[in-house]
Amino acid sequence: MQTSYTTSPIAFVEVQGRPIAYRRIGRQDASPIIYINHLAANLDNCDPVIMDGLAQHFCVISFDYPGIGHSAGDAATSVEEMARQTVAFVRALGYSRVHLLGLSLGGFVAQAILQQAPELVESVILAGTGPAGDRGIARVPQITYYDMLRGFLTGRDPRYYLFFPATEPARREARAFIERTSKQQVKDKPTRLATLRRQLRAVVAWGQAAEQDFAHLSHRVWVVNGDNDRMVPTAGSHLLAERIPNATLTIYEGAGHGAIFQEAERFVEQATAFYKANDITKTK
Repeated sequence: MQTSYTTSPIAFVEVQGRPIAYRRIGRQDASPIIYINHLAANLDNCDPVIMDGLAQHFCVISFDYPGIGHSAGDAATSVEEMARQTVAFVRALGYSRVHLLGLSLGGFVAQAILQQAPELVESVILAGTGPAGDRGIARVPQITYYDMLRGFLTGRDPRYYLFFPATEPARREARAFIERTSKQQVKDKPTRLATLRRQLRAVVAWGQAAEQDFAHLSHRVWVVNGDNDRMVPTAGSHLLAERIPNATLTIYEGAGHGAIFQEAERFVEQATAFYKANDITKTK
């Protein structure tokens, strides 16, 4: 089933009585990786370089949260509910053990899944994300709206500002990233402003929540970010790596919130090695 992400169709699975949209590429006989997306992202916002690179070794699955893209329902207003929805999606696909790759908001969701259903998780990558109770996360709405306005005024995709530092090397990678995510042949539905606002409520609540206790976890976790993440402060990645047993930390120099996009090929190589080091046999 090795298919390019840009040519992959949108499929649907019924989860709790409603259709959830997803894409699945890679090797059907390999371990599954569930890609848990960032704020306001639909299926088209996944980086084809990352998805295709991982799909050479794994079965890679992205999906739309309820209320996003072609998925039915309303967007959740809490990270915990998004985690429950994600767990239900994974089980609806028939998996009992998966790797997780959570980016930004998706990293919050992955942390909540580790609390709600640790038996479902083999290993986790937490990218561009931070822990519950990180007060720096409270600035996400302000930064998001500001960069959306900048994008409108300059005619640029807001991700150009949100995910990449204001340096020429980073901006060059930003243009390349935005170009390659525009190549999707079967387009998903854009995210509505009302949905963005609901997700932002979840983000703010996460930043104000109590610190999570990870002492019981035995999972291998890789925390990765850029050294210039103005969206979800890089300091939060350091906190996660300190609080989670068996966690390792990588900070990409000169990168921002979208560090895994800015360093996509390097990230794929390191992520592949990470997942293979603790691989599983697909049980579906």
